[in-house]
Amino acid sequence: MFLGYAPRVGKSFRMFDEGRRRKERGEDVVVASVQGEVTPDIQAIVSHLEAIPTLPERYAGREFQVLDIAGIFRRHPEICLIDGLANDNPPGSRNPQRWQDVENLLGRGIGVITAVNVQHIRERQDDVARVTGKRAAYSVPEAFLNEADDIEVVDAPPEALLGRGGDHQGLPDARQLGELRELALVLAANVVDRQLQGYLSAHGIAATWGVQERILVCLTPRSNAASMLQSGKRNARRFHGALLAAYFEQANLSPEDRLKLEANLALARQLDAEVHCLKGRDLVEAVLAFAREQHVTQVFLGHTQRDQPRWWWHSPIDRLIEEATDFDLRLFPQAETE
Repeated sequence: MFLGYAPRVGKSFRMFDEGRRRKERGEDVVVASVQGEVTPDIQAIVSHLEAIPTLPERYAGREFQVLDIAGIFRRHPEICLIDGLANDNPPGSRNPQRWQDVENLLGRGIGVITAVNVQHIRERQDDVARVTGKRAAYSVPEAFLNEADDIEVVDAPPEALLGRGGDHQGLPDARQLGELRELALVLAANVVDRQLQGYLSAHGIAATWGVQERILVCLTPRSNAASMLQSGKRNARRFHGALLAAYFEQANLSPEDRLKLEANLALARQLDAEVHCLKGRDLVEAVLAFAREQHVTQVFLGHTQRDQPRWWWHSPIDRLIEEATDFDLRLFPQAETE
């Protein structure tokens, strides 16, 4: 999978060039689709590769180029090069979307090399729209990327992309390109992280680290929830990470404290945090276990500023500081108990 962060970054060229390289080392490679207008550098490559042309179809006044799945099955190459992964198929086709056609090919033992831009990844379209103000009409689920044996970001500095010849109409500006580039790099890192975690789990290897910031805000009735959650949200957004909020189940909360806790949890949900309830006999053990299970990188906690007597030095906060070897702790002042 070749992942681009913007049009014209060169992902299609890299995909076809990889096909050329594999053919030269003796693999059986065919081209199943070429997206859009073919540039001279791509034409120079595909002209030396066998092709199984797409099938033109028309539906409701719109032209579609559909993969010849039956033809590819009959030919059964080792490697199939497929551009335009996010394309839709017309109604009545074998599959609604091209990425599902690719799944069929993989199911028949045909290797696929393909390319897609981050704007077409379904779960990232809100982020892309926030940057560019536009949303792609077609999409591929991020879960499909997670199944790739190999993912490579086709990277180039935004200045180099803007400096290439041609009309820049419709191309994001340098700032937007920089943000899209960061989105693509984080997405690729997340895919690699999931694959690594899956491998480690399958082989019984414990690991608690990851490539993405995952911030856990621990809430109580007296937490300074607004400050903690807003700070966590800013950090999560800055690093394209995840914001989680958790509270420890307590049966003896007063009605007043329960109302305060519910208000804090409502704020967490308003800020799109994943809200979790921790259960157990020991708060510290519950927080530690949850943080490790969720691969948390930072934990935000409220603490009292009141001086504590010597016998209270090993408070829950002290224990967490001592035992939190897998993540960072950040402490926030909270309301004092009357």
